[in-house]
Amino acid sequence: MIQGKGIFAASPSGWTNQQGTATVTALLAVIALVGVSGAFLTTTLRSQVEREGAVDDYAAIQVADAGIVLGMAHITQGDYDNIGSEETPWKFGSGGCFASIVDNDDGTFTITSRSEVAGEEAVVEAVVSFAAESEVFSNALFAGNSDENNGYTLKINGGGIYADEIYGDVYSGGSVNFIQDAFLDGALRARKNVLGNYQGEEGIEMSGPDLPGMNYEATATFNVADYFDSGDAYYASAAPGGHAWQLPEDSPAHIFRKNPSDRTSRLNMTEGDDYFLEDPYEPNGSDSEQVGDDPSEITLSGVNGEPGVDSNRAVFYIDGNLWMDNSATYSFRFKHGLESGVQVTFVVRGNIYFGDNLFYENEETDGIAFIAMKHPDFEDSGNISFGDPTLGTLREMHAFMYAENDFLDINLDSSGSESVRLYGNMTAGNQIDIQRDFGSKHSKLIVDFDERIKNGDLDQPGIPGGGSEEGAARLQVLSWRLLTGQEAVGAVVLDPGDDEEPQDDPDLPIEVDVDPPVDVDPPEDVDPVDGDSGDSGGSSKKKKWWWQWWD
Repeated sequence: MIQGKGIFAASPSGWTNQQGTATVTALLAVIALVGVSGAFLTTTLRSQVEREGAVDDYAAIQVADAGIVLGMAHITQGDYDNIGSEETPWKFGSGGCFASIVDNDDGTFTITSRSEVAGEEAVVEAVVSFAAESEVFSNALFAGNSDENNGYTLKINGGGIYADEIYGDVYSGGSVNFIQDAFLDGALRARKNVLGNYQGEEGIEMSGPDLPGMNYEATATFNVADYFDSGDAYYASAAPGGHAWQLPEDSPAHIFRKNPSDRTSRLNMTEGDDYFLEDPYEPNGSDSEQVGDDPSEITLSGVNGEPGVDSNRAVFYIDGNLWMDNSATYSFRFKHGLESGVQVTFVVRGNIYFGDNLFYENEETDGIAFIAMKHPDFEDSGNISFGDPTLGTLREMHAFMYAENDFLDINLDSSGSESVRLYGNMTAGNQIDIQRDFGSKHSKLIVDFDERIKNGDLDQPGIPGGGSEEGAARLQVLSWRLLTGQEAVGAVVLDPGDDEEPQDDPDLPIEVDVDPPVDVDPPEDVDPVDGDSGDSGGSSKKKKWWWQWWD
């Protein structure tokens, strides 16, 4: 924390009951309308502060965060003036804060809030922006058809007991067709034609989220490539199979293995590096029945006694490809033992490939999201492939999934999965292509829409523009960090004449999405040590989908 003279010591008379009451009333209104204070002021910060073990420190951070929330409320009203001052701070609870709001002239705003509670001080900085409205995470299936292909039709198929079942809303930026006995329990919308067994709305325009505007490379909690480029990476064998680049258990990126030697056939089919989501520090579970009884566990650093910095409620950014495909297991699960669950988002600038099952430990509180972004150097990127065409080992997935480009749901083997259940959503900025027919056989697809993000019941970090009420301004937090040491000294600088008396805030009919990642300094840019094998993943890779090479 900041050392030296207290920031409010010079003017204790600056506090008044009237100011405190007005501020608390305004913030209560904000909290009631925004609905984020519980997650924002407690859940996200709890683990970091508990490590410091100081109640007053925690309270000071809470009060500083109250200044951030109030600043966001002011921005949505077009008010960019500073909040309070050192002489006349805003009183909140047993302390107070003052904050500066800076328009960065690039669509973002920096709010810096300084607080004091019982002699303890905290400075919090957040970079926020207005979120582009998007209905992606309000639909079970969403195909934006960003290429504007007039011939595109989203097809839902199947007959009898193998008919697809969709529980949730469906949108197509082209046409949509429910064929044979395919079942829908939800709204049906399309930009062009609604065909088949269900009536719906036509001429509807919906857009995908603005992923470049999220600036994940700069704002994500953990940049995975930075960790593997550090001197901590080493090349070794592990239970998940083969030799691969790995990281120590206390690293937040230890849950990835880079370019494993036993999966060169996959590596040679992609552009860029390949990261496999698997934990070399946990034993493999086979889960031979594929029901989640014995999955391979993945544990996050700093969670429930695990070593390292807390990596829960984090956004992991991967420049490369992400795989969940392992010959030693059928299933994976994030193990945590927390009543509040784990919520993490994986953003991949490349492609994502799912060949194995993923289960939540707690379907009510856990949240896992996967976002595939286009890579500027690789045309065939920003895709999600869903299904194992050789062994049919993907039968259940618990996740929110969005592909900026295409989402391909595939099962090309007659011995493949007879049915696949998805608890989450299946969405794409361009097209969803469902290929689950083999001869006369259809592999049943069940999409059970997870509406917790839509309803505000799940505070999933790093989710881009998930939609908002009509007429409501919506802010998203691009980055959040607690300033300490020299960074905190003089961090809140108010322009002369900004020392205005605090006043009552008007009612604030706003919606604010708050996903503040924990700031972590990336490792030094040092090349990893040489491995014991030349198969560490070369750069010469074919630009093809992985199943096109399986014979």
